[in-house]
Amino acid sequence: MSKRRYLVCIELGAAALAVLLASLNLVHGNLNQDEGWYLYAAKMVNEGAMPYADFAFTQGPVLPYVYSMLHPVIDAFGVAGGRLLTSWFGVLAGILAAATAARMTARHKSFAFAAVLLLVCGNVYQSYFTTIVKTYGLCSFLLMAGFFALTFRRWYGPVLAGVLMALAAGTRLSAGIVLPITGIWLICQRERRLAWLWYGMAGGSTLLAVFAPFLISAFEQTCFGLFGYHAGRDPGGLKALLVLKMGFISRFVQAYFVFTALLLATICWHPRHYERNTGMHLMWLCGIGISLVHFSAAFPYDDYQAIAYPVLAVALVVFLIPKMDEAGLARALSFLFLVSVAASFSSPINQDWFVRGRDRIWWQFKEKSDLALLRDASDIVRANSPEGSVLLTQDIYLAVDAHRRVPANMEMGPFCYYPEMPRERAEKLHLLNREMLLETLASVEAPLAAFSGYGLAIESPAISAVDAVDAALFRQQLERGYQHMESFARFGQGHTPLEIYLRKDGE
Repeated sequence: MSKRRYLVCIELGAAALAVLLASLNLVHGNLNQDEGWYLYAAKMVNEGAMPYADFAFTQGPVLPYVYSMLHPVIDAFGVAGGRLLTSWFGVLAGILAAATAARMTARHKSFAFAAVLLLVCGNVYQSYFTTIVKTYGLCSFLLMAGFFALTFRRWYGPVLAGVLMALAAGTRLSAGIVLPITGIWLICQRERRLAWLWYGMAGGSTLLAVFAPFLISAFEQTCFGLFGYHAGRDPGGLKALLVLKMGFISRFVQAYFVFTALLLATICWHPRHYERNTGMHLMWLCGIGISLVHFSAAFPYDDYQAIAYPVLAVALVVFLIPKMDEAGLARALSFLFLVSVAASFSSPINQDWFVRGRDRIWWQFKEKSDLALLRDASDIVRANSPEGSVLLTQDIYLAVDAHRRVPANMEMGPFCYYPEMPRERAEKLHLLNREMLLETLASVEAPLAAFSGYGLAIESPAISAVDAVDAALFRQQLERGYQHMESFARFGQGHTPLEIYLRKDGE
């Protein structure tokens, strides 16, 4: 087989694997509470509301504005539509990462493209977290589009890179570390003359355009959403913090094992001399910089790394490719394809598609996917309440899928409750304290209420369990105005019971 045909076969195989993984994750991937409030934020923006000023939001404002422009897809297909959009961004991020590696490599460009495509799009963990509705798909797309633009040496390359990387920071703040790292790197590239100036002007202007309107109109709310909410989280002491940090590293290795094995092999057999590639150095610096920001978080979730991984994959491939001849690359690429397929179907995520846990020695198989159960629950909500009415719930993805609104100040779902926050501050930040939550349960005009195990159960900012006395009080208040109508034994994130309530006559 000719080199060209061989590479086309590998690339087609990588593309087929990417589509298969994205499709399985879209249909069978576990639900996540974040999906609800991100899509609800996009709905609010589509209706003319502003993040922070009109509702609580805890990431940069770019995602709700981008998804609001694509809202017809969400409106037509609910959470599944949001997942479809996110998967497009995730796959495009992988393609752009592959194209960036090809442009950064002096020779064997096609091999570099195919290798990065396999590492990024052929990883089931990366696929899952860039398919469910979180910031990772859009953020990684914008980041990799920025790096791809930077490979063009004309003035428009740094300009586009500055704009796109600033938009990535406006999607997820941890991506912002890329801006100063890249700016300093450009200053050190003497042959690129004023590239750093074009980049800095474009990036700075975009940051101003993204954040200034909110800081001007709702300074306190914006600062709380971007910084205060995250700073208030408490891991529960030094021991818990260390366990979380070690867990972050451990789960990263598990999620990206093929990449980790290649990286360790590279470290062990590091050559004394290698081709100097400043673009590769930039990718290493940015990937490690993002990772250190994530590691320093109070709750360093391993899925944060979904935005750093494509950057790291490009860096590794660009480092390795020049050290091999074509025959060696062909064998290595065949091995990478096979091991990527094997790794993608030997992950805990594969099990989560069809199994919801284990009862002693018995596996508990899902009768339906989480998405199908969400659709069943939303059908009940639609059948028993007027279109556009309020649904009293903290499971925001149910409201999104049923095309219903949630009560004011509950847009953040289970994380809207700050029991000790003074009323004036809670109202300003669009949150609920203890007294306000009781008032909402008693007075909101909602035909239906729906609460899973995440409802009336979490208090912020520490993200701890609601006091048992308070939890009982909230349930009593709910049951004064609502009567039980329907149950789902294992619903949504964590597969907790979902109870749907009907408002009592005359209430």
